[in-house]
Amino acid sequence: MEIITHDPADGVYASTSDYVHAMEVRDAQRLLFVSGTMGLDPTGAAGATLDDQLDLIWANLRVILASAGMTVDNIVRLTSYLRDASYAEANAAARVKALGGRAVPTTGIVVQTLVSEWLVEIEVIAAG
Repeated sequence: MEIITHDPADGVYASTSDYVHAMEVRDAQRLLFVSGTMGLDPTGAAGATLDDQLDLIWANLRVILASAGMTVDNIVRLTSYLRDASYAEANAAARVKALGGRAVPTTGIVVQTLVSEWLVEIEVIAAG
């Protein structure tokens, strides 16, 4: 599999260091589309704080990816659904940490969650 970053600097607004405008994936054998994943522990209880939920989300994503023989290195697209816009900075920091600084195309959306205790939900697409 070959991944080519497309992050033009001319004719479009500049991306920041934590994301890129686009990634081209060539010769991928598999694509994995992961449902929105919440910051819930194995019993289904939400983490008490935003940081707790972000830690749980990334732990859950690692388990889901591993079930398909993948890791966070296979993530090629990420969408975050935030209950409050003020969560954007913590969410971005958690994403950068989880991906080891690797930038991927990402979108953040402020939404009303289905359960008030859910502060953030993340869905990813992985390729391998």
